[in-house]
Order: sequence, then structure tokens, then C-alpha cells
Amino acid sequence: MYLATTGRPDAPPAPSGVRRRVPGTVLALGAVSLVTDVSSEMVTAVLPLYLVLGLGLSPLQFGLLDGLTTGATALVRLLGGATADRGGRHKTVGGLGYALSAASRLGLLVAGGATGWIAGSLAADRLGKGVRTAPRDALITLHSPPEDLGRAFGVHRAMDTTGALLGPLAAFALLWATADAYDAVFAVSFCVGSFGVLLWLLLVPGRTRHARVARPVVPRPPRARGGFLGAPKSPGYRRIVLCAGLLGAATVGDAFLYLLLQRRTGLDPTWFPFLPLGAAAVFLLLAVPAGRLADRLGRRGPLLYGHGALLLAYGLLLTPLPDAAVLPGVLVLLGTFYAATDGVLMALTGPFLTEGRQAGGLALVQTVQALARVGAAVAFGALWTASGPDTALAAALLALAVAVCCSARLLPRGLSVPAGHAAPEPSERTD
Repeated sequence: MYLATTGRPDAPPAPSGVRRRVPGTVLALGAVSLVTDVSSEMVTAVLPLYLVLGLGLSPLQFGLLDGLTTGATALVRLLGGATADRGGRHKTVGGLGYALSAASRLGLLVAGGATGWIAGSLAADRLGKGVRTAPRDALITLHSPPEDLGRAFGVHRAMDTTGALLGPLAAFALLWATADAYDAVFAVSFCVGSFGVLLWLLLVPGRTRHARVARPVVPRPPRARGGFLGAPKSPGYRRIVLCAGLLGAATVGDAFLYLLLQRRTGLDPTWFPFLPLGAAAVFLLLAVPAGRLADRLGRRGPLLYGHGALLLAYGLLLTPLPDAAVLPGVLVLLGTFYAATDGVLMALTGPFLTEGRQAGGLALVQTVQALARVGAAVAFGALWTASGPDTALAAALLALAVAVCCSARLLPRGLSVPAGHAAPEPSERTD
């Protein structure tokens, strides 16, 4: 069965005037993500500095390491999503992912300067993230009304980003207090991550066979049965997967943008962990408004405009404007990009998911996007090493412009359903 909504999934009917509260499960998941992101961002904030400036990795080596560890999540995303859907094991599978990410901090503690140990620890962290993301987002979808998915994902992402804002601050404070002792950052990160696992066990509901939100459904035709690992086969869903890959293949990783900013502005390495804070603060401020706007006006538009903000960030790095304008401008545009795309993509996908296959469907979208970003990271690092950062960034800008134009044509506009009626097969109209 397809989840049916009244109206198009990218533009639900106008609200009745009664403001619904955010479901408790969404708030619980947000609390877990907040704590976990404090743990993960403590490491993420200092990692490019530690690897490139501390251990002396070249941009190509850093791109390969980042790309390969991200690519390690691909298969586990799909398997994790499919496993979570069987019997509603979203809590069990998601908890394993959170536990694996927390344990990966111990690997960084014993790694010293060994690149192999570091790569293994980063891979374990990304595997944990790959395992937990689809079950977590499926729980948000299952416990939220279809017309409020944008707001639900926006609230979750705002809480998640609060952790991303606090993590670098904690990392900087530890480095300042311990005279640049990275081991202290890794140890505290492990303790905070373990607390996040405890919150998951205590606050998140257990086995969920059916959504707790009333959802009218209609029988699906035989050809609409789940595809690869339970993913839907609807034309609209396939177009979303294709666009996620196109846009991901032209998305330069945050770490590269921060390195470019540091290189362009000559920022003291001591202040490097603060760079993610600007983007995280903008993300935090805009995540909920962007979700509400997507629910009201349509989720397709914010997704495209968000990538347009990233396109402007690339261009801003190439302009001769003063550093005082480039630094905050890039951070604001990067935060806007995430606020308008991260949760909105999941909310856009939600109404196209097959009943009982939510985690598998979301996992496929996330996997295609992640694999595309692997290729983008490796290609960008290689082009930077061979031709310089400006050439690499210009190529990325051109690729993203083409991807946005193609996605504007391909992204489905959604279901056309009269209010109060059940939804037929999802429509794949794009004009």
C-alpha cells in the first residue's frame, strides 16, 4: 500500500487552523540526535585539521579517506533499512547504529597517528550512522501526520543541529584546556555518545508494526510492490532517487568548504573548529521554518532553492570580494542549504513510500545520495591536487548548476487528490 495523503505530498491542503503539537516520538528522537551530534561533531570539527595540518595528508588523500569511509555506509544503509522494516524493528536496528558510532571513538583513542586505525574508526562511525539513519527517519514518518512531515523533520533537524552547534564548542574548549590534546576530545566524545545510546533505549518507543497516525491507504497494483530491498517502484519515487544522486554528485563536502575558507582567509588553525558553528547556527534557525514552508507551499521548491544557495556559496568562494564578506556569506549559504534540503528531501519522499517499507525506501534515497557524494569528494580532491582549488571549485559549480536544472525538470510534483479522498497511484508529473 502507498501512504495516502489528502492533496499533493509536496503541497498538502491548507491547515484547518488548529496547531498540532509535535509528536512525542519526534521530540525523543531529536533529543537522542542532539546528544549524539555533540559527540560526533566534536570529532568532525577537528578531524580535517588533525588529518591535513596535523598528520600532513594531501587534499587527494583526505578526499579518498572521506569518500571511502562515507561509501562504507552504502550497503549497511540498505540492509539496515530492510531489516528494520521486518517486524517493525526500527528501535533495535537504530540502537545498534548509535552504539557502533559511540564505540568508534575508542578506535580513535588508540589510533595514534596510524592512518589505518583512523580509517577503520571513521568507517565504523559511518557504518553506525548508515545503520541508524533510515530506521530513525522511518520512525519520524510513522509517527507524524503526512501533511506535517516537513515540520516534523524540521524540528528533528533543528534539535540535531543544536548538537552540531555545541560539539565544536566543546572540542575547542577541550583543545584549549588540554594544550591541543586530541585524545581528550576523542575520550569525551565517547562518553557523550554512550549517553546518547542510553537515551535511545529509555525514550524511543519499541517495536512498531503500524503507524500511530491515522493514514488512509489504498490497495497497490502488483507492479507497485517493493523493489530492491523493499524500496518502492513508483515512477515518482524513482525520480526522487535519480535527483538525489544527481544533486549529491555535485555537492562538495563540508570539510572541503571549510578548508577552502581557511586557505582563502588565512584563518588561524586554532579557530578552525568554529567554522561549522556559523553554518550550524543558520541551520538551527531555519530548519523549522523551512519545514513548515515546505508543508504549506510544496517540498520540491525548497529542495531546489536550497541547492541554489549552495551554488551561490561555491560562486562566492571564487569572487574577489573581501574576506570579511566571503567568510560569513559562505557559512550563511551553507546553513541555508542544509535547512532547505536535509529534512525536506525525506519529507518529499515520505508519501511515495510503500506501507511497511518506509525504512527501506528512505535508505535507498540516502544511499544513492551518499554514494554520489563519495564520487564528488574523490573527484574534487583529485582535481584540487592536479589543477588547484579554484579549478576544482569552478568545475563543482558548473556540475551543480546542471544538476539543479535537471532536477527541476525531473522531480515529481506529487499526488493530485481531492481533499477527503484516498490517494491513487502516485503521479509522476513534472511540469
